[in-house]
Amino acid sequence: MVAHAQAGGGLVTIRTATSRFEAWLFDRITPVKKDLDLKHQRMRESAFLFLRATFYRWAQLWPQVCPDLASAPKALAVGDLHVENFGTWRDAEGRLAWGINDFDEAWPLAYVNDLVRLAASVNFATRESRLALGREAAAGAILEGYAKAIEAGGRPFVLAEDHPALHAMAVYRLKDPAPFWQRLNALAPLKRNAVPAAAVKALLRLMPDPDLPLRIAHRVAGMGSLGRQRFVAVAEFQGGRLAREAKAAAPSACAWALGEKDAIFYQKIVDRSIRCADPFVRLKGSWILRRLAPDCARIELSALPAVRDEIRLLRAMGWETANVHLGTLKAAAIRRDLARRPPKWLFAAAARMTDALGEDWERWRAR
Repeated sequence: MVAHAQAGGGLVTIRTATSRFEAWLFDRITPVKKDLDLKHQRMRESAFLFLRATFYRWAQLWPQVCPDLASAPKALAVGDLHVENFGTWRDAEGRLAWGINDFDEAWPLAYVNDLVRLAASVNFATRESRLALGREAAAGAILEGYAKAIEAGGRPFVLAEDHPALHAMAVYRLKDPAPFWQRLNALAPLKRNAVPAAAVKALLRLMPDPDLPLRIAHRVAGMGSLGRQRFVAVAEFQGGRLAREAKAAAPSACAWALGEKDAIFYQKIVDRSIRCADPFVRLKGSWILRRLAPDCARIELSALPAVRDEIRLLRAMGWETANVHLGTLKAAAIRRDLARRPPKWLFAAAARMTDALGEDWERWRAR
């Protein structure tokens, strides 16, 4: 269907696009070569992981594959939205909240970009038996949740008070917190001078006591951000362990794909979205900081209970997407645009993007 995409003035393959994007990215941040090699390897494992790892390619293909949607009203969008970019955290009141977990690729985009990418990620997840829903039903559930949130003006997800079914799915992985700490404790500690001073300073500021002895290690996590520096600091505090993470911030891949000026919108999208704020998540200089804990992390599909209400889950994901968009785009503009869309537009657009990315994945793993 779509074998190439425009970049740098010419048609390029996925391999060339990847090389050009990484050259651009590593002119801006310090790469971790071992992690980048792992990313390239994992991109061959499945189309779902390939999607998660290649938002830069999505940003190239999107205007070509969905030109009728790319001109929709713009919001400060998540960009790299997918079904495993949701998680839980504790707000300032200690309440368990649920929502979008990562905003590395935030950029002003047609608001429908996030919806199409979320639906496309479901397509890949379904193809690999990570989800059981049919594609059309999944797209319908996402759009239903999104439209209801727009009508309601949005509302954050506080799992401590409402949403019992979502709460049950989100906390299923918390039955045994020991593996979380075992994974962090297994990381090889780094000498303090091997960690950028700005990262150490930022991590110390997130600690309840700046004089706590820290054990700092390099952490490997995620897919899209594999290849960036990522450090975790673990400490003992008042009878238990705590952890904080510093990840290198970078401009969204949209800046590269669209040929626009570098910008990082992480803090702005977090601040403007309708959500229960995580008091530990912030952009500090060139580092994205957060608290890590068993109940403060991204939720993988494999961590959900085998018996779950996937329709309800996808409706909630659609609603949460609207929570983000309402921070920078008026509900009336979204309602008008949705009203003029034909039936099943989301299903059709997600299918086109799934095909385009699927072809790229086949070429990547066959190289």
